[in-house]
Amino acid sequence: MAIPKLKKQNIIDALKFIDENGVPEHNTSVKYVLVSENGKKYPPKYVMAVADHLANGTDISTEAFTSADAKNYLESRGFTIETKPQEKFELSITAESVESTDERFTMEDLNLGDNYKPLNAYFEKANGDIIKRAYNKGEKRNSNQTMPRIACQIFEKQLAALSVEDKESFPVCKYSPNSDMIRGIYTSVDEYKKHRNSLEYLTYSYDNGRQFVIYSWNIFSTIIFVQECLKRFGEPGDQFVLIYREKDEKEVKEKEKEAAVQVELDQQSKEYQNSFSSMLIKSKNLIFRGAPGTGKSYLAKEIAADIVSNGYEKEYSHLTEEQKKQVEFVQFHPSYDYSDFVEGLRPKINDDGTMGFELQDGIFKKFVARARKNYEDSQKSRETVEKEVTVQESMTEFFSGVEFGVDPFKTINGNEFTITGVDDGHIHISIPGNASVNRLALNLDEVRKMLESGQKFEKIKDITSFFGKTFATQGYSYDFAIYKAIKAKKSTVSKAKAKQEELKKYIFIIDEINRGEISKIFGELFFAIDPGYRGKAGEISTQYSNLHSDPDEKFYIPENVYIIGTMNDIDRSVDSFDFAMRRRFRFVELRADERLEMLASLENEELEAEAIRRMAALNKAIAEVEDLNENYQIGASYFLKLKTLDFDQLWTDYLQPLLQEYIQGMYDEEGIMNRFARAYGYQKPARGDANEAAQDQG
Repeated sequence: MAIPKLKKQNIIDALKFIDENGVPEHNTSVKYVLVSENGKKYPPKYVMAVADHLANGTDISTEAFTSADAKNYLESRGFTIETKPQEKFELSITAESVESTDERFTMEDLNLGDNYKPLNAYFEKANGDIIKRAYNKGEKRNSNQTMPRIACQIFEKQLAALSVEDKESFPVCKYSPNSDMIRGIYTSVDEYKKHRNSLEYLTYSYDNGRQFVIYSWNIFSTIIFVQECLKRFGEPGDQFVLIYREKDEKEVKEKEKEAAVQVELDQQSKEYQNSFSSMLIKSKNLIFRGAPGTGKSYLAKEIAADIVSNGYEKEYSHLTEEQKKQVEFVQFHPSYDYSDFVEGLRPKINDDGTMGFELQDGIFKKFVARARKNYEDSQKSRETVEKEVTVQESMTEFFSGVEFGVDPFKTINGNEFTITGVDDGHIHISIPGNASVNRLALNLDEVRKMLESGQKFEKIKDITSFFGKTFATQGYSYDFAIYKAIKAKKSTVSKAKAKQEELKKYIFIIDEINRGEISKIFGELFFAIDPGYRGKAGEISTQYSNLHSDPDEKFYIPENVYIIGTMNDIDRSVDSFDFAMRRRFRFVELRADERLEMLASLENEELEAEAIRRMAALNKAIAEVEDLNENYQIGASYFLKLKTLDFDQLWTDYLQPLLQEYIQGMYDEEGIMNRFARAYGYQKPARGDANEAAQDQG
């Protein structure tokens, strides 16, 4: 936020200027209006831009601040701001016409669809019957693709029956009279990309795996496609109806930001060494499943190293300490829970020696906080970063000069307090004169944001408006006092030189993901981890949000977080693995013979060849047992133990106990184990040999 330095008179002058010159169409307000004393209404952002122009000679531009920034600033100066009621528009498409209740709509500029959000869509027959989209389980509702998907659903047979030539020439979108018509219904994404190499498409699946793939971007981009379906296949009087509204400024900016981030992340994926790395980037969430010992955990770390190093390293141990902060590893088990993973109350010793509890973040929430900070910082301009660094250094200088528990401060009402400590998130204060609450933990971020805003805070009401609250909190009085103290102190900090943060990728690995009670561990995060709801679109309140310093604080997982899980197919807990998780992860099976390259680390070609031969023979024998299958076969990672063991020791100490567990309770257990041993190449030592071996060890 960069609110310009203005006086109240500058705002009044801006209102007069607007009265004389009007408001350009693209500067009309979507969400808020400033209401003057005589009842006239003005767009707050444009008012601020004009006031800045009149006061400081700048160009009239609203790019430097948001409507919420303008609203808070103007309210703090005593102006009345009202929230506009959200208006819905209805677009009706027939074979002959396209009409909207929004008078700004025109078929001459379908790019306008970028500014709107769909609320509903349906097909209405001439007789009044309504047909809506038949959604698949877990599918997102009311997207830009809802209307064309209904068209595909209704006219599926007719579209499928078109010749190849008719499909490829089928009109889809023409944004303006001077642009080319985008055409084509394709049978796969690969076919689509031969004609238009972009991510702007929808896929509609039908008839056991067949597909329609067409161009689709904003809410209006498939109007021509839908109308052509009506012309060719509809009955007189049939129509499609789309209900929509204007996006608010926050939605527009978030969408632009997320699209830009996704393009950047996708471009980086071309540099990776591991084929699974690009798969993870596209899917966001992967689970590697398969037989024991297939190297699933090792592969997960290899992918993480590949991604965070941008294809430079494949060994996790070779990453720098800074790069390792982009990777986290956790192993689930039956007693693992929400407080370990997300957040929960943990015991702590109070300053007076008594025992208490405090809310602490779990391993996943801490990890997401690192990723989210990087994601948000990477979107900031260099000027913003420099301002934040300067403020941080000024705060550090101020607090380092405070004698904790001694130096007195006063609120605007005269209440005395001392600062007793500062940590990463809080300023701890003591209030001797307050009988009910003599200690408080203030939100450090609140003071930081006030300083970074460049806004002048003169009373508590200014802070309340700045944070968009109806009522002041108890902490605002102390925030205000500390803010004034920092501003009053002569800082020796010079303006910082900083560069923009690089967008990084963060990989969270969950080993044996199926061994934990998933619903207990993830809680409401089921929603937030969905690849379709990354970013602000998937923000949620956590179970302990009422205990946060800001109860309105929302949790979300940013676009730059990727999750890898591993699971053994033969583990009994696989059968109870939560279906809500199953549809949020892409499952990749690793067969026992797929990761043989890891045996190269034995650094002995003869040993490696013999290990592969024995493994293949043993797995063939396992597959021949009626009640077993390939999920019970032995993976290559078991044979890495040959670095310190011989083949016989590997059999007796690792493979034999595992295989005995597999066949326990089967008919002829001893005979099956003998067949396994012969296939592997293990020969049971004669009784004399065994005694001699025991004497040697003794």
